Amino acid sequence: MAKYSNRKQQRERTDETGFGGEEPGFVTADTRHAGQRVNGNPVSERNSTMSEQGNRELQVQCFVKHDAEQIFTGDNTPRLLYVSRQRLDASRHPRIMHAHEDYTEVVLITEGSSNYLIDHRQYAVEKGNLLVYNPGIVHDEVAREGAEVETWCVAVGGMRMPGIRENALLPDDKGCVFRADALFDQMSSLCEIMFQLLSGQYVGAATYCHGLLLSFLTMALAVAGHQDQSLIASEEEESALGTRVKRYIDAHFREPLTLQMIADALNVSTYYMAHVFKDMCGYAPMTYLQERRIGEAQTLLIHTDQTISEIAYSLGYDAQSHFNQQFSRHVGMPPGEFRKHYVVSRQEK
Repeated sequence: MAKYSNRKQQRERTDETGFGGEEPGFVTADTRHAGQRVNGNPVSERNSTMSEQGNRELQVQCFVKHDAEQIFTGDNTPRLLYVSRQRLDASRHPRIMHAHEDYTEVVLITEGSSNYLIDHRQYAVEKGNLLVYNPGIVHDEVAREGAEVETWCVAVGGMRMPGIRENALLPDDKGCVFRADALFDQMSSLCEIMFQLLSGQYVGAATYCHGLLLSFLTMALAVAGHQDQSLIASEEEESALGTRVKRYIDAHFREPLTLQMIADALNVSTYYMAHVFKDMCGYAPMTYLQERRIGEAQTLLIHTDQTISEIAYSLGYDAQSHFNQQFSRHVGMPPGEFRKHYVVSRQEK
């Protein structure tokens, strides 16, 4: 009873520390400032000032809101596929235009700037941007004209977000490029921790990374949710014909194709088709075709054990020598060397 009385007296008095009923050296709340309200009451200027002066010596306890909405529940269970890091000098051996059919990539730009082609639109990207590539979204990450970028990339499958297609993180009309702003440092740190755990082959790394992944994705959703639209470099209207050409090439790039074959399939002249397509994408149709083939070849070199000749013939090349020549021209090294340099260990993925 005496102990209770002493506690009561302590809560009732306001001593020189400015903390009133709390014992000096311990605060059971997050940091608060003058003008904020605690339990409906404003925090005084004096208490705020004294709290800030003593923060270096205090233990600050931050409480969790247990009524927070749970995003990933039921069969919506994200699965981390890989985390990759691209250095600034990697643009000498770029990851050419490609798409992922059954998972999403979330990319954080940590240094540099460039222009990317994402789903037939040009985007200006720079440090602090967050890029979301839903399944099937064609993207060209080549940094051109001396522009280099450093990135973290997180690949995720197993998502069933309410109201959108399987394995997509965002609605397709939400956009692709956003500003991470205040969450940039935290998201970069999460990528770093996941990468270190996986590359170091720590026992339990997959379990640790699952929790970190959920935090990373929750932040990505917050970033996208606080911006009305993504950052688009080119505001030009989409061309119906240009979109048709892109869709046709995306569907048939593994087959032998010529400019005339594409024009005949779409019932347009080759000149007009090429002009409209380049205005929309920034690429000539045959350049786009070559980029799609080389990008797909990189994907197969990284993720499969197919031989180089098998990859070449599966992408419409009639000779491996021609494929090797085209690959080296676009990537800066032959396909065999690319496979050795890019793939660290398939067992680590």
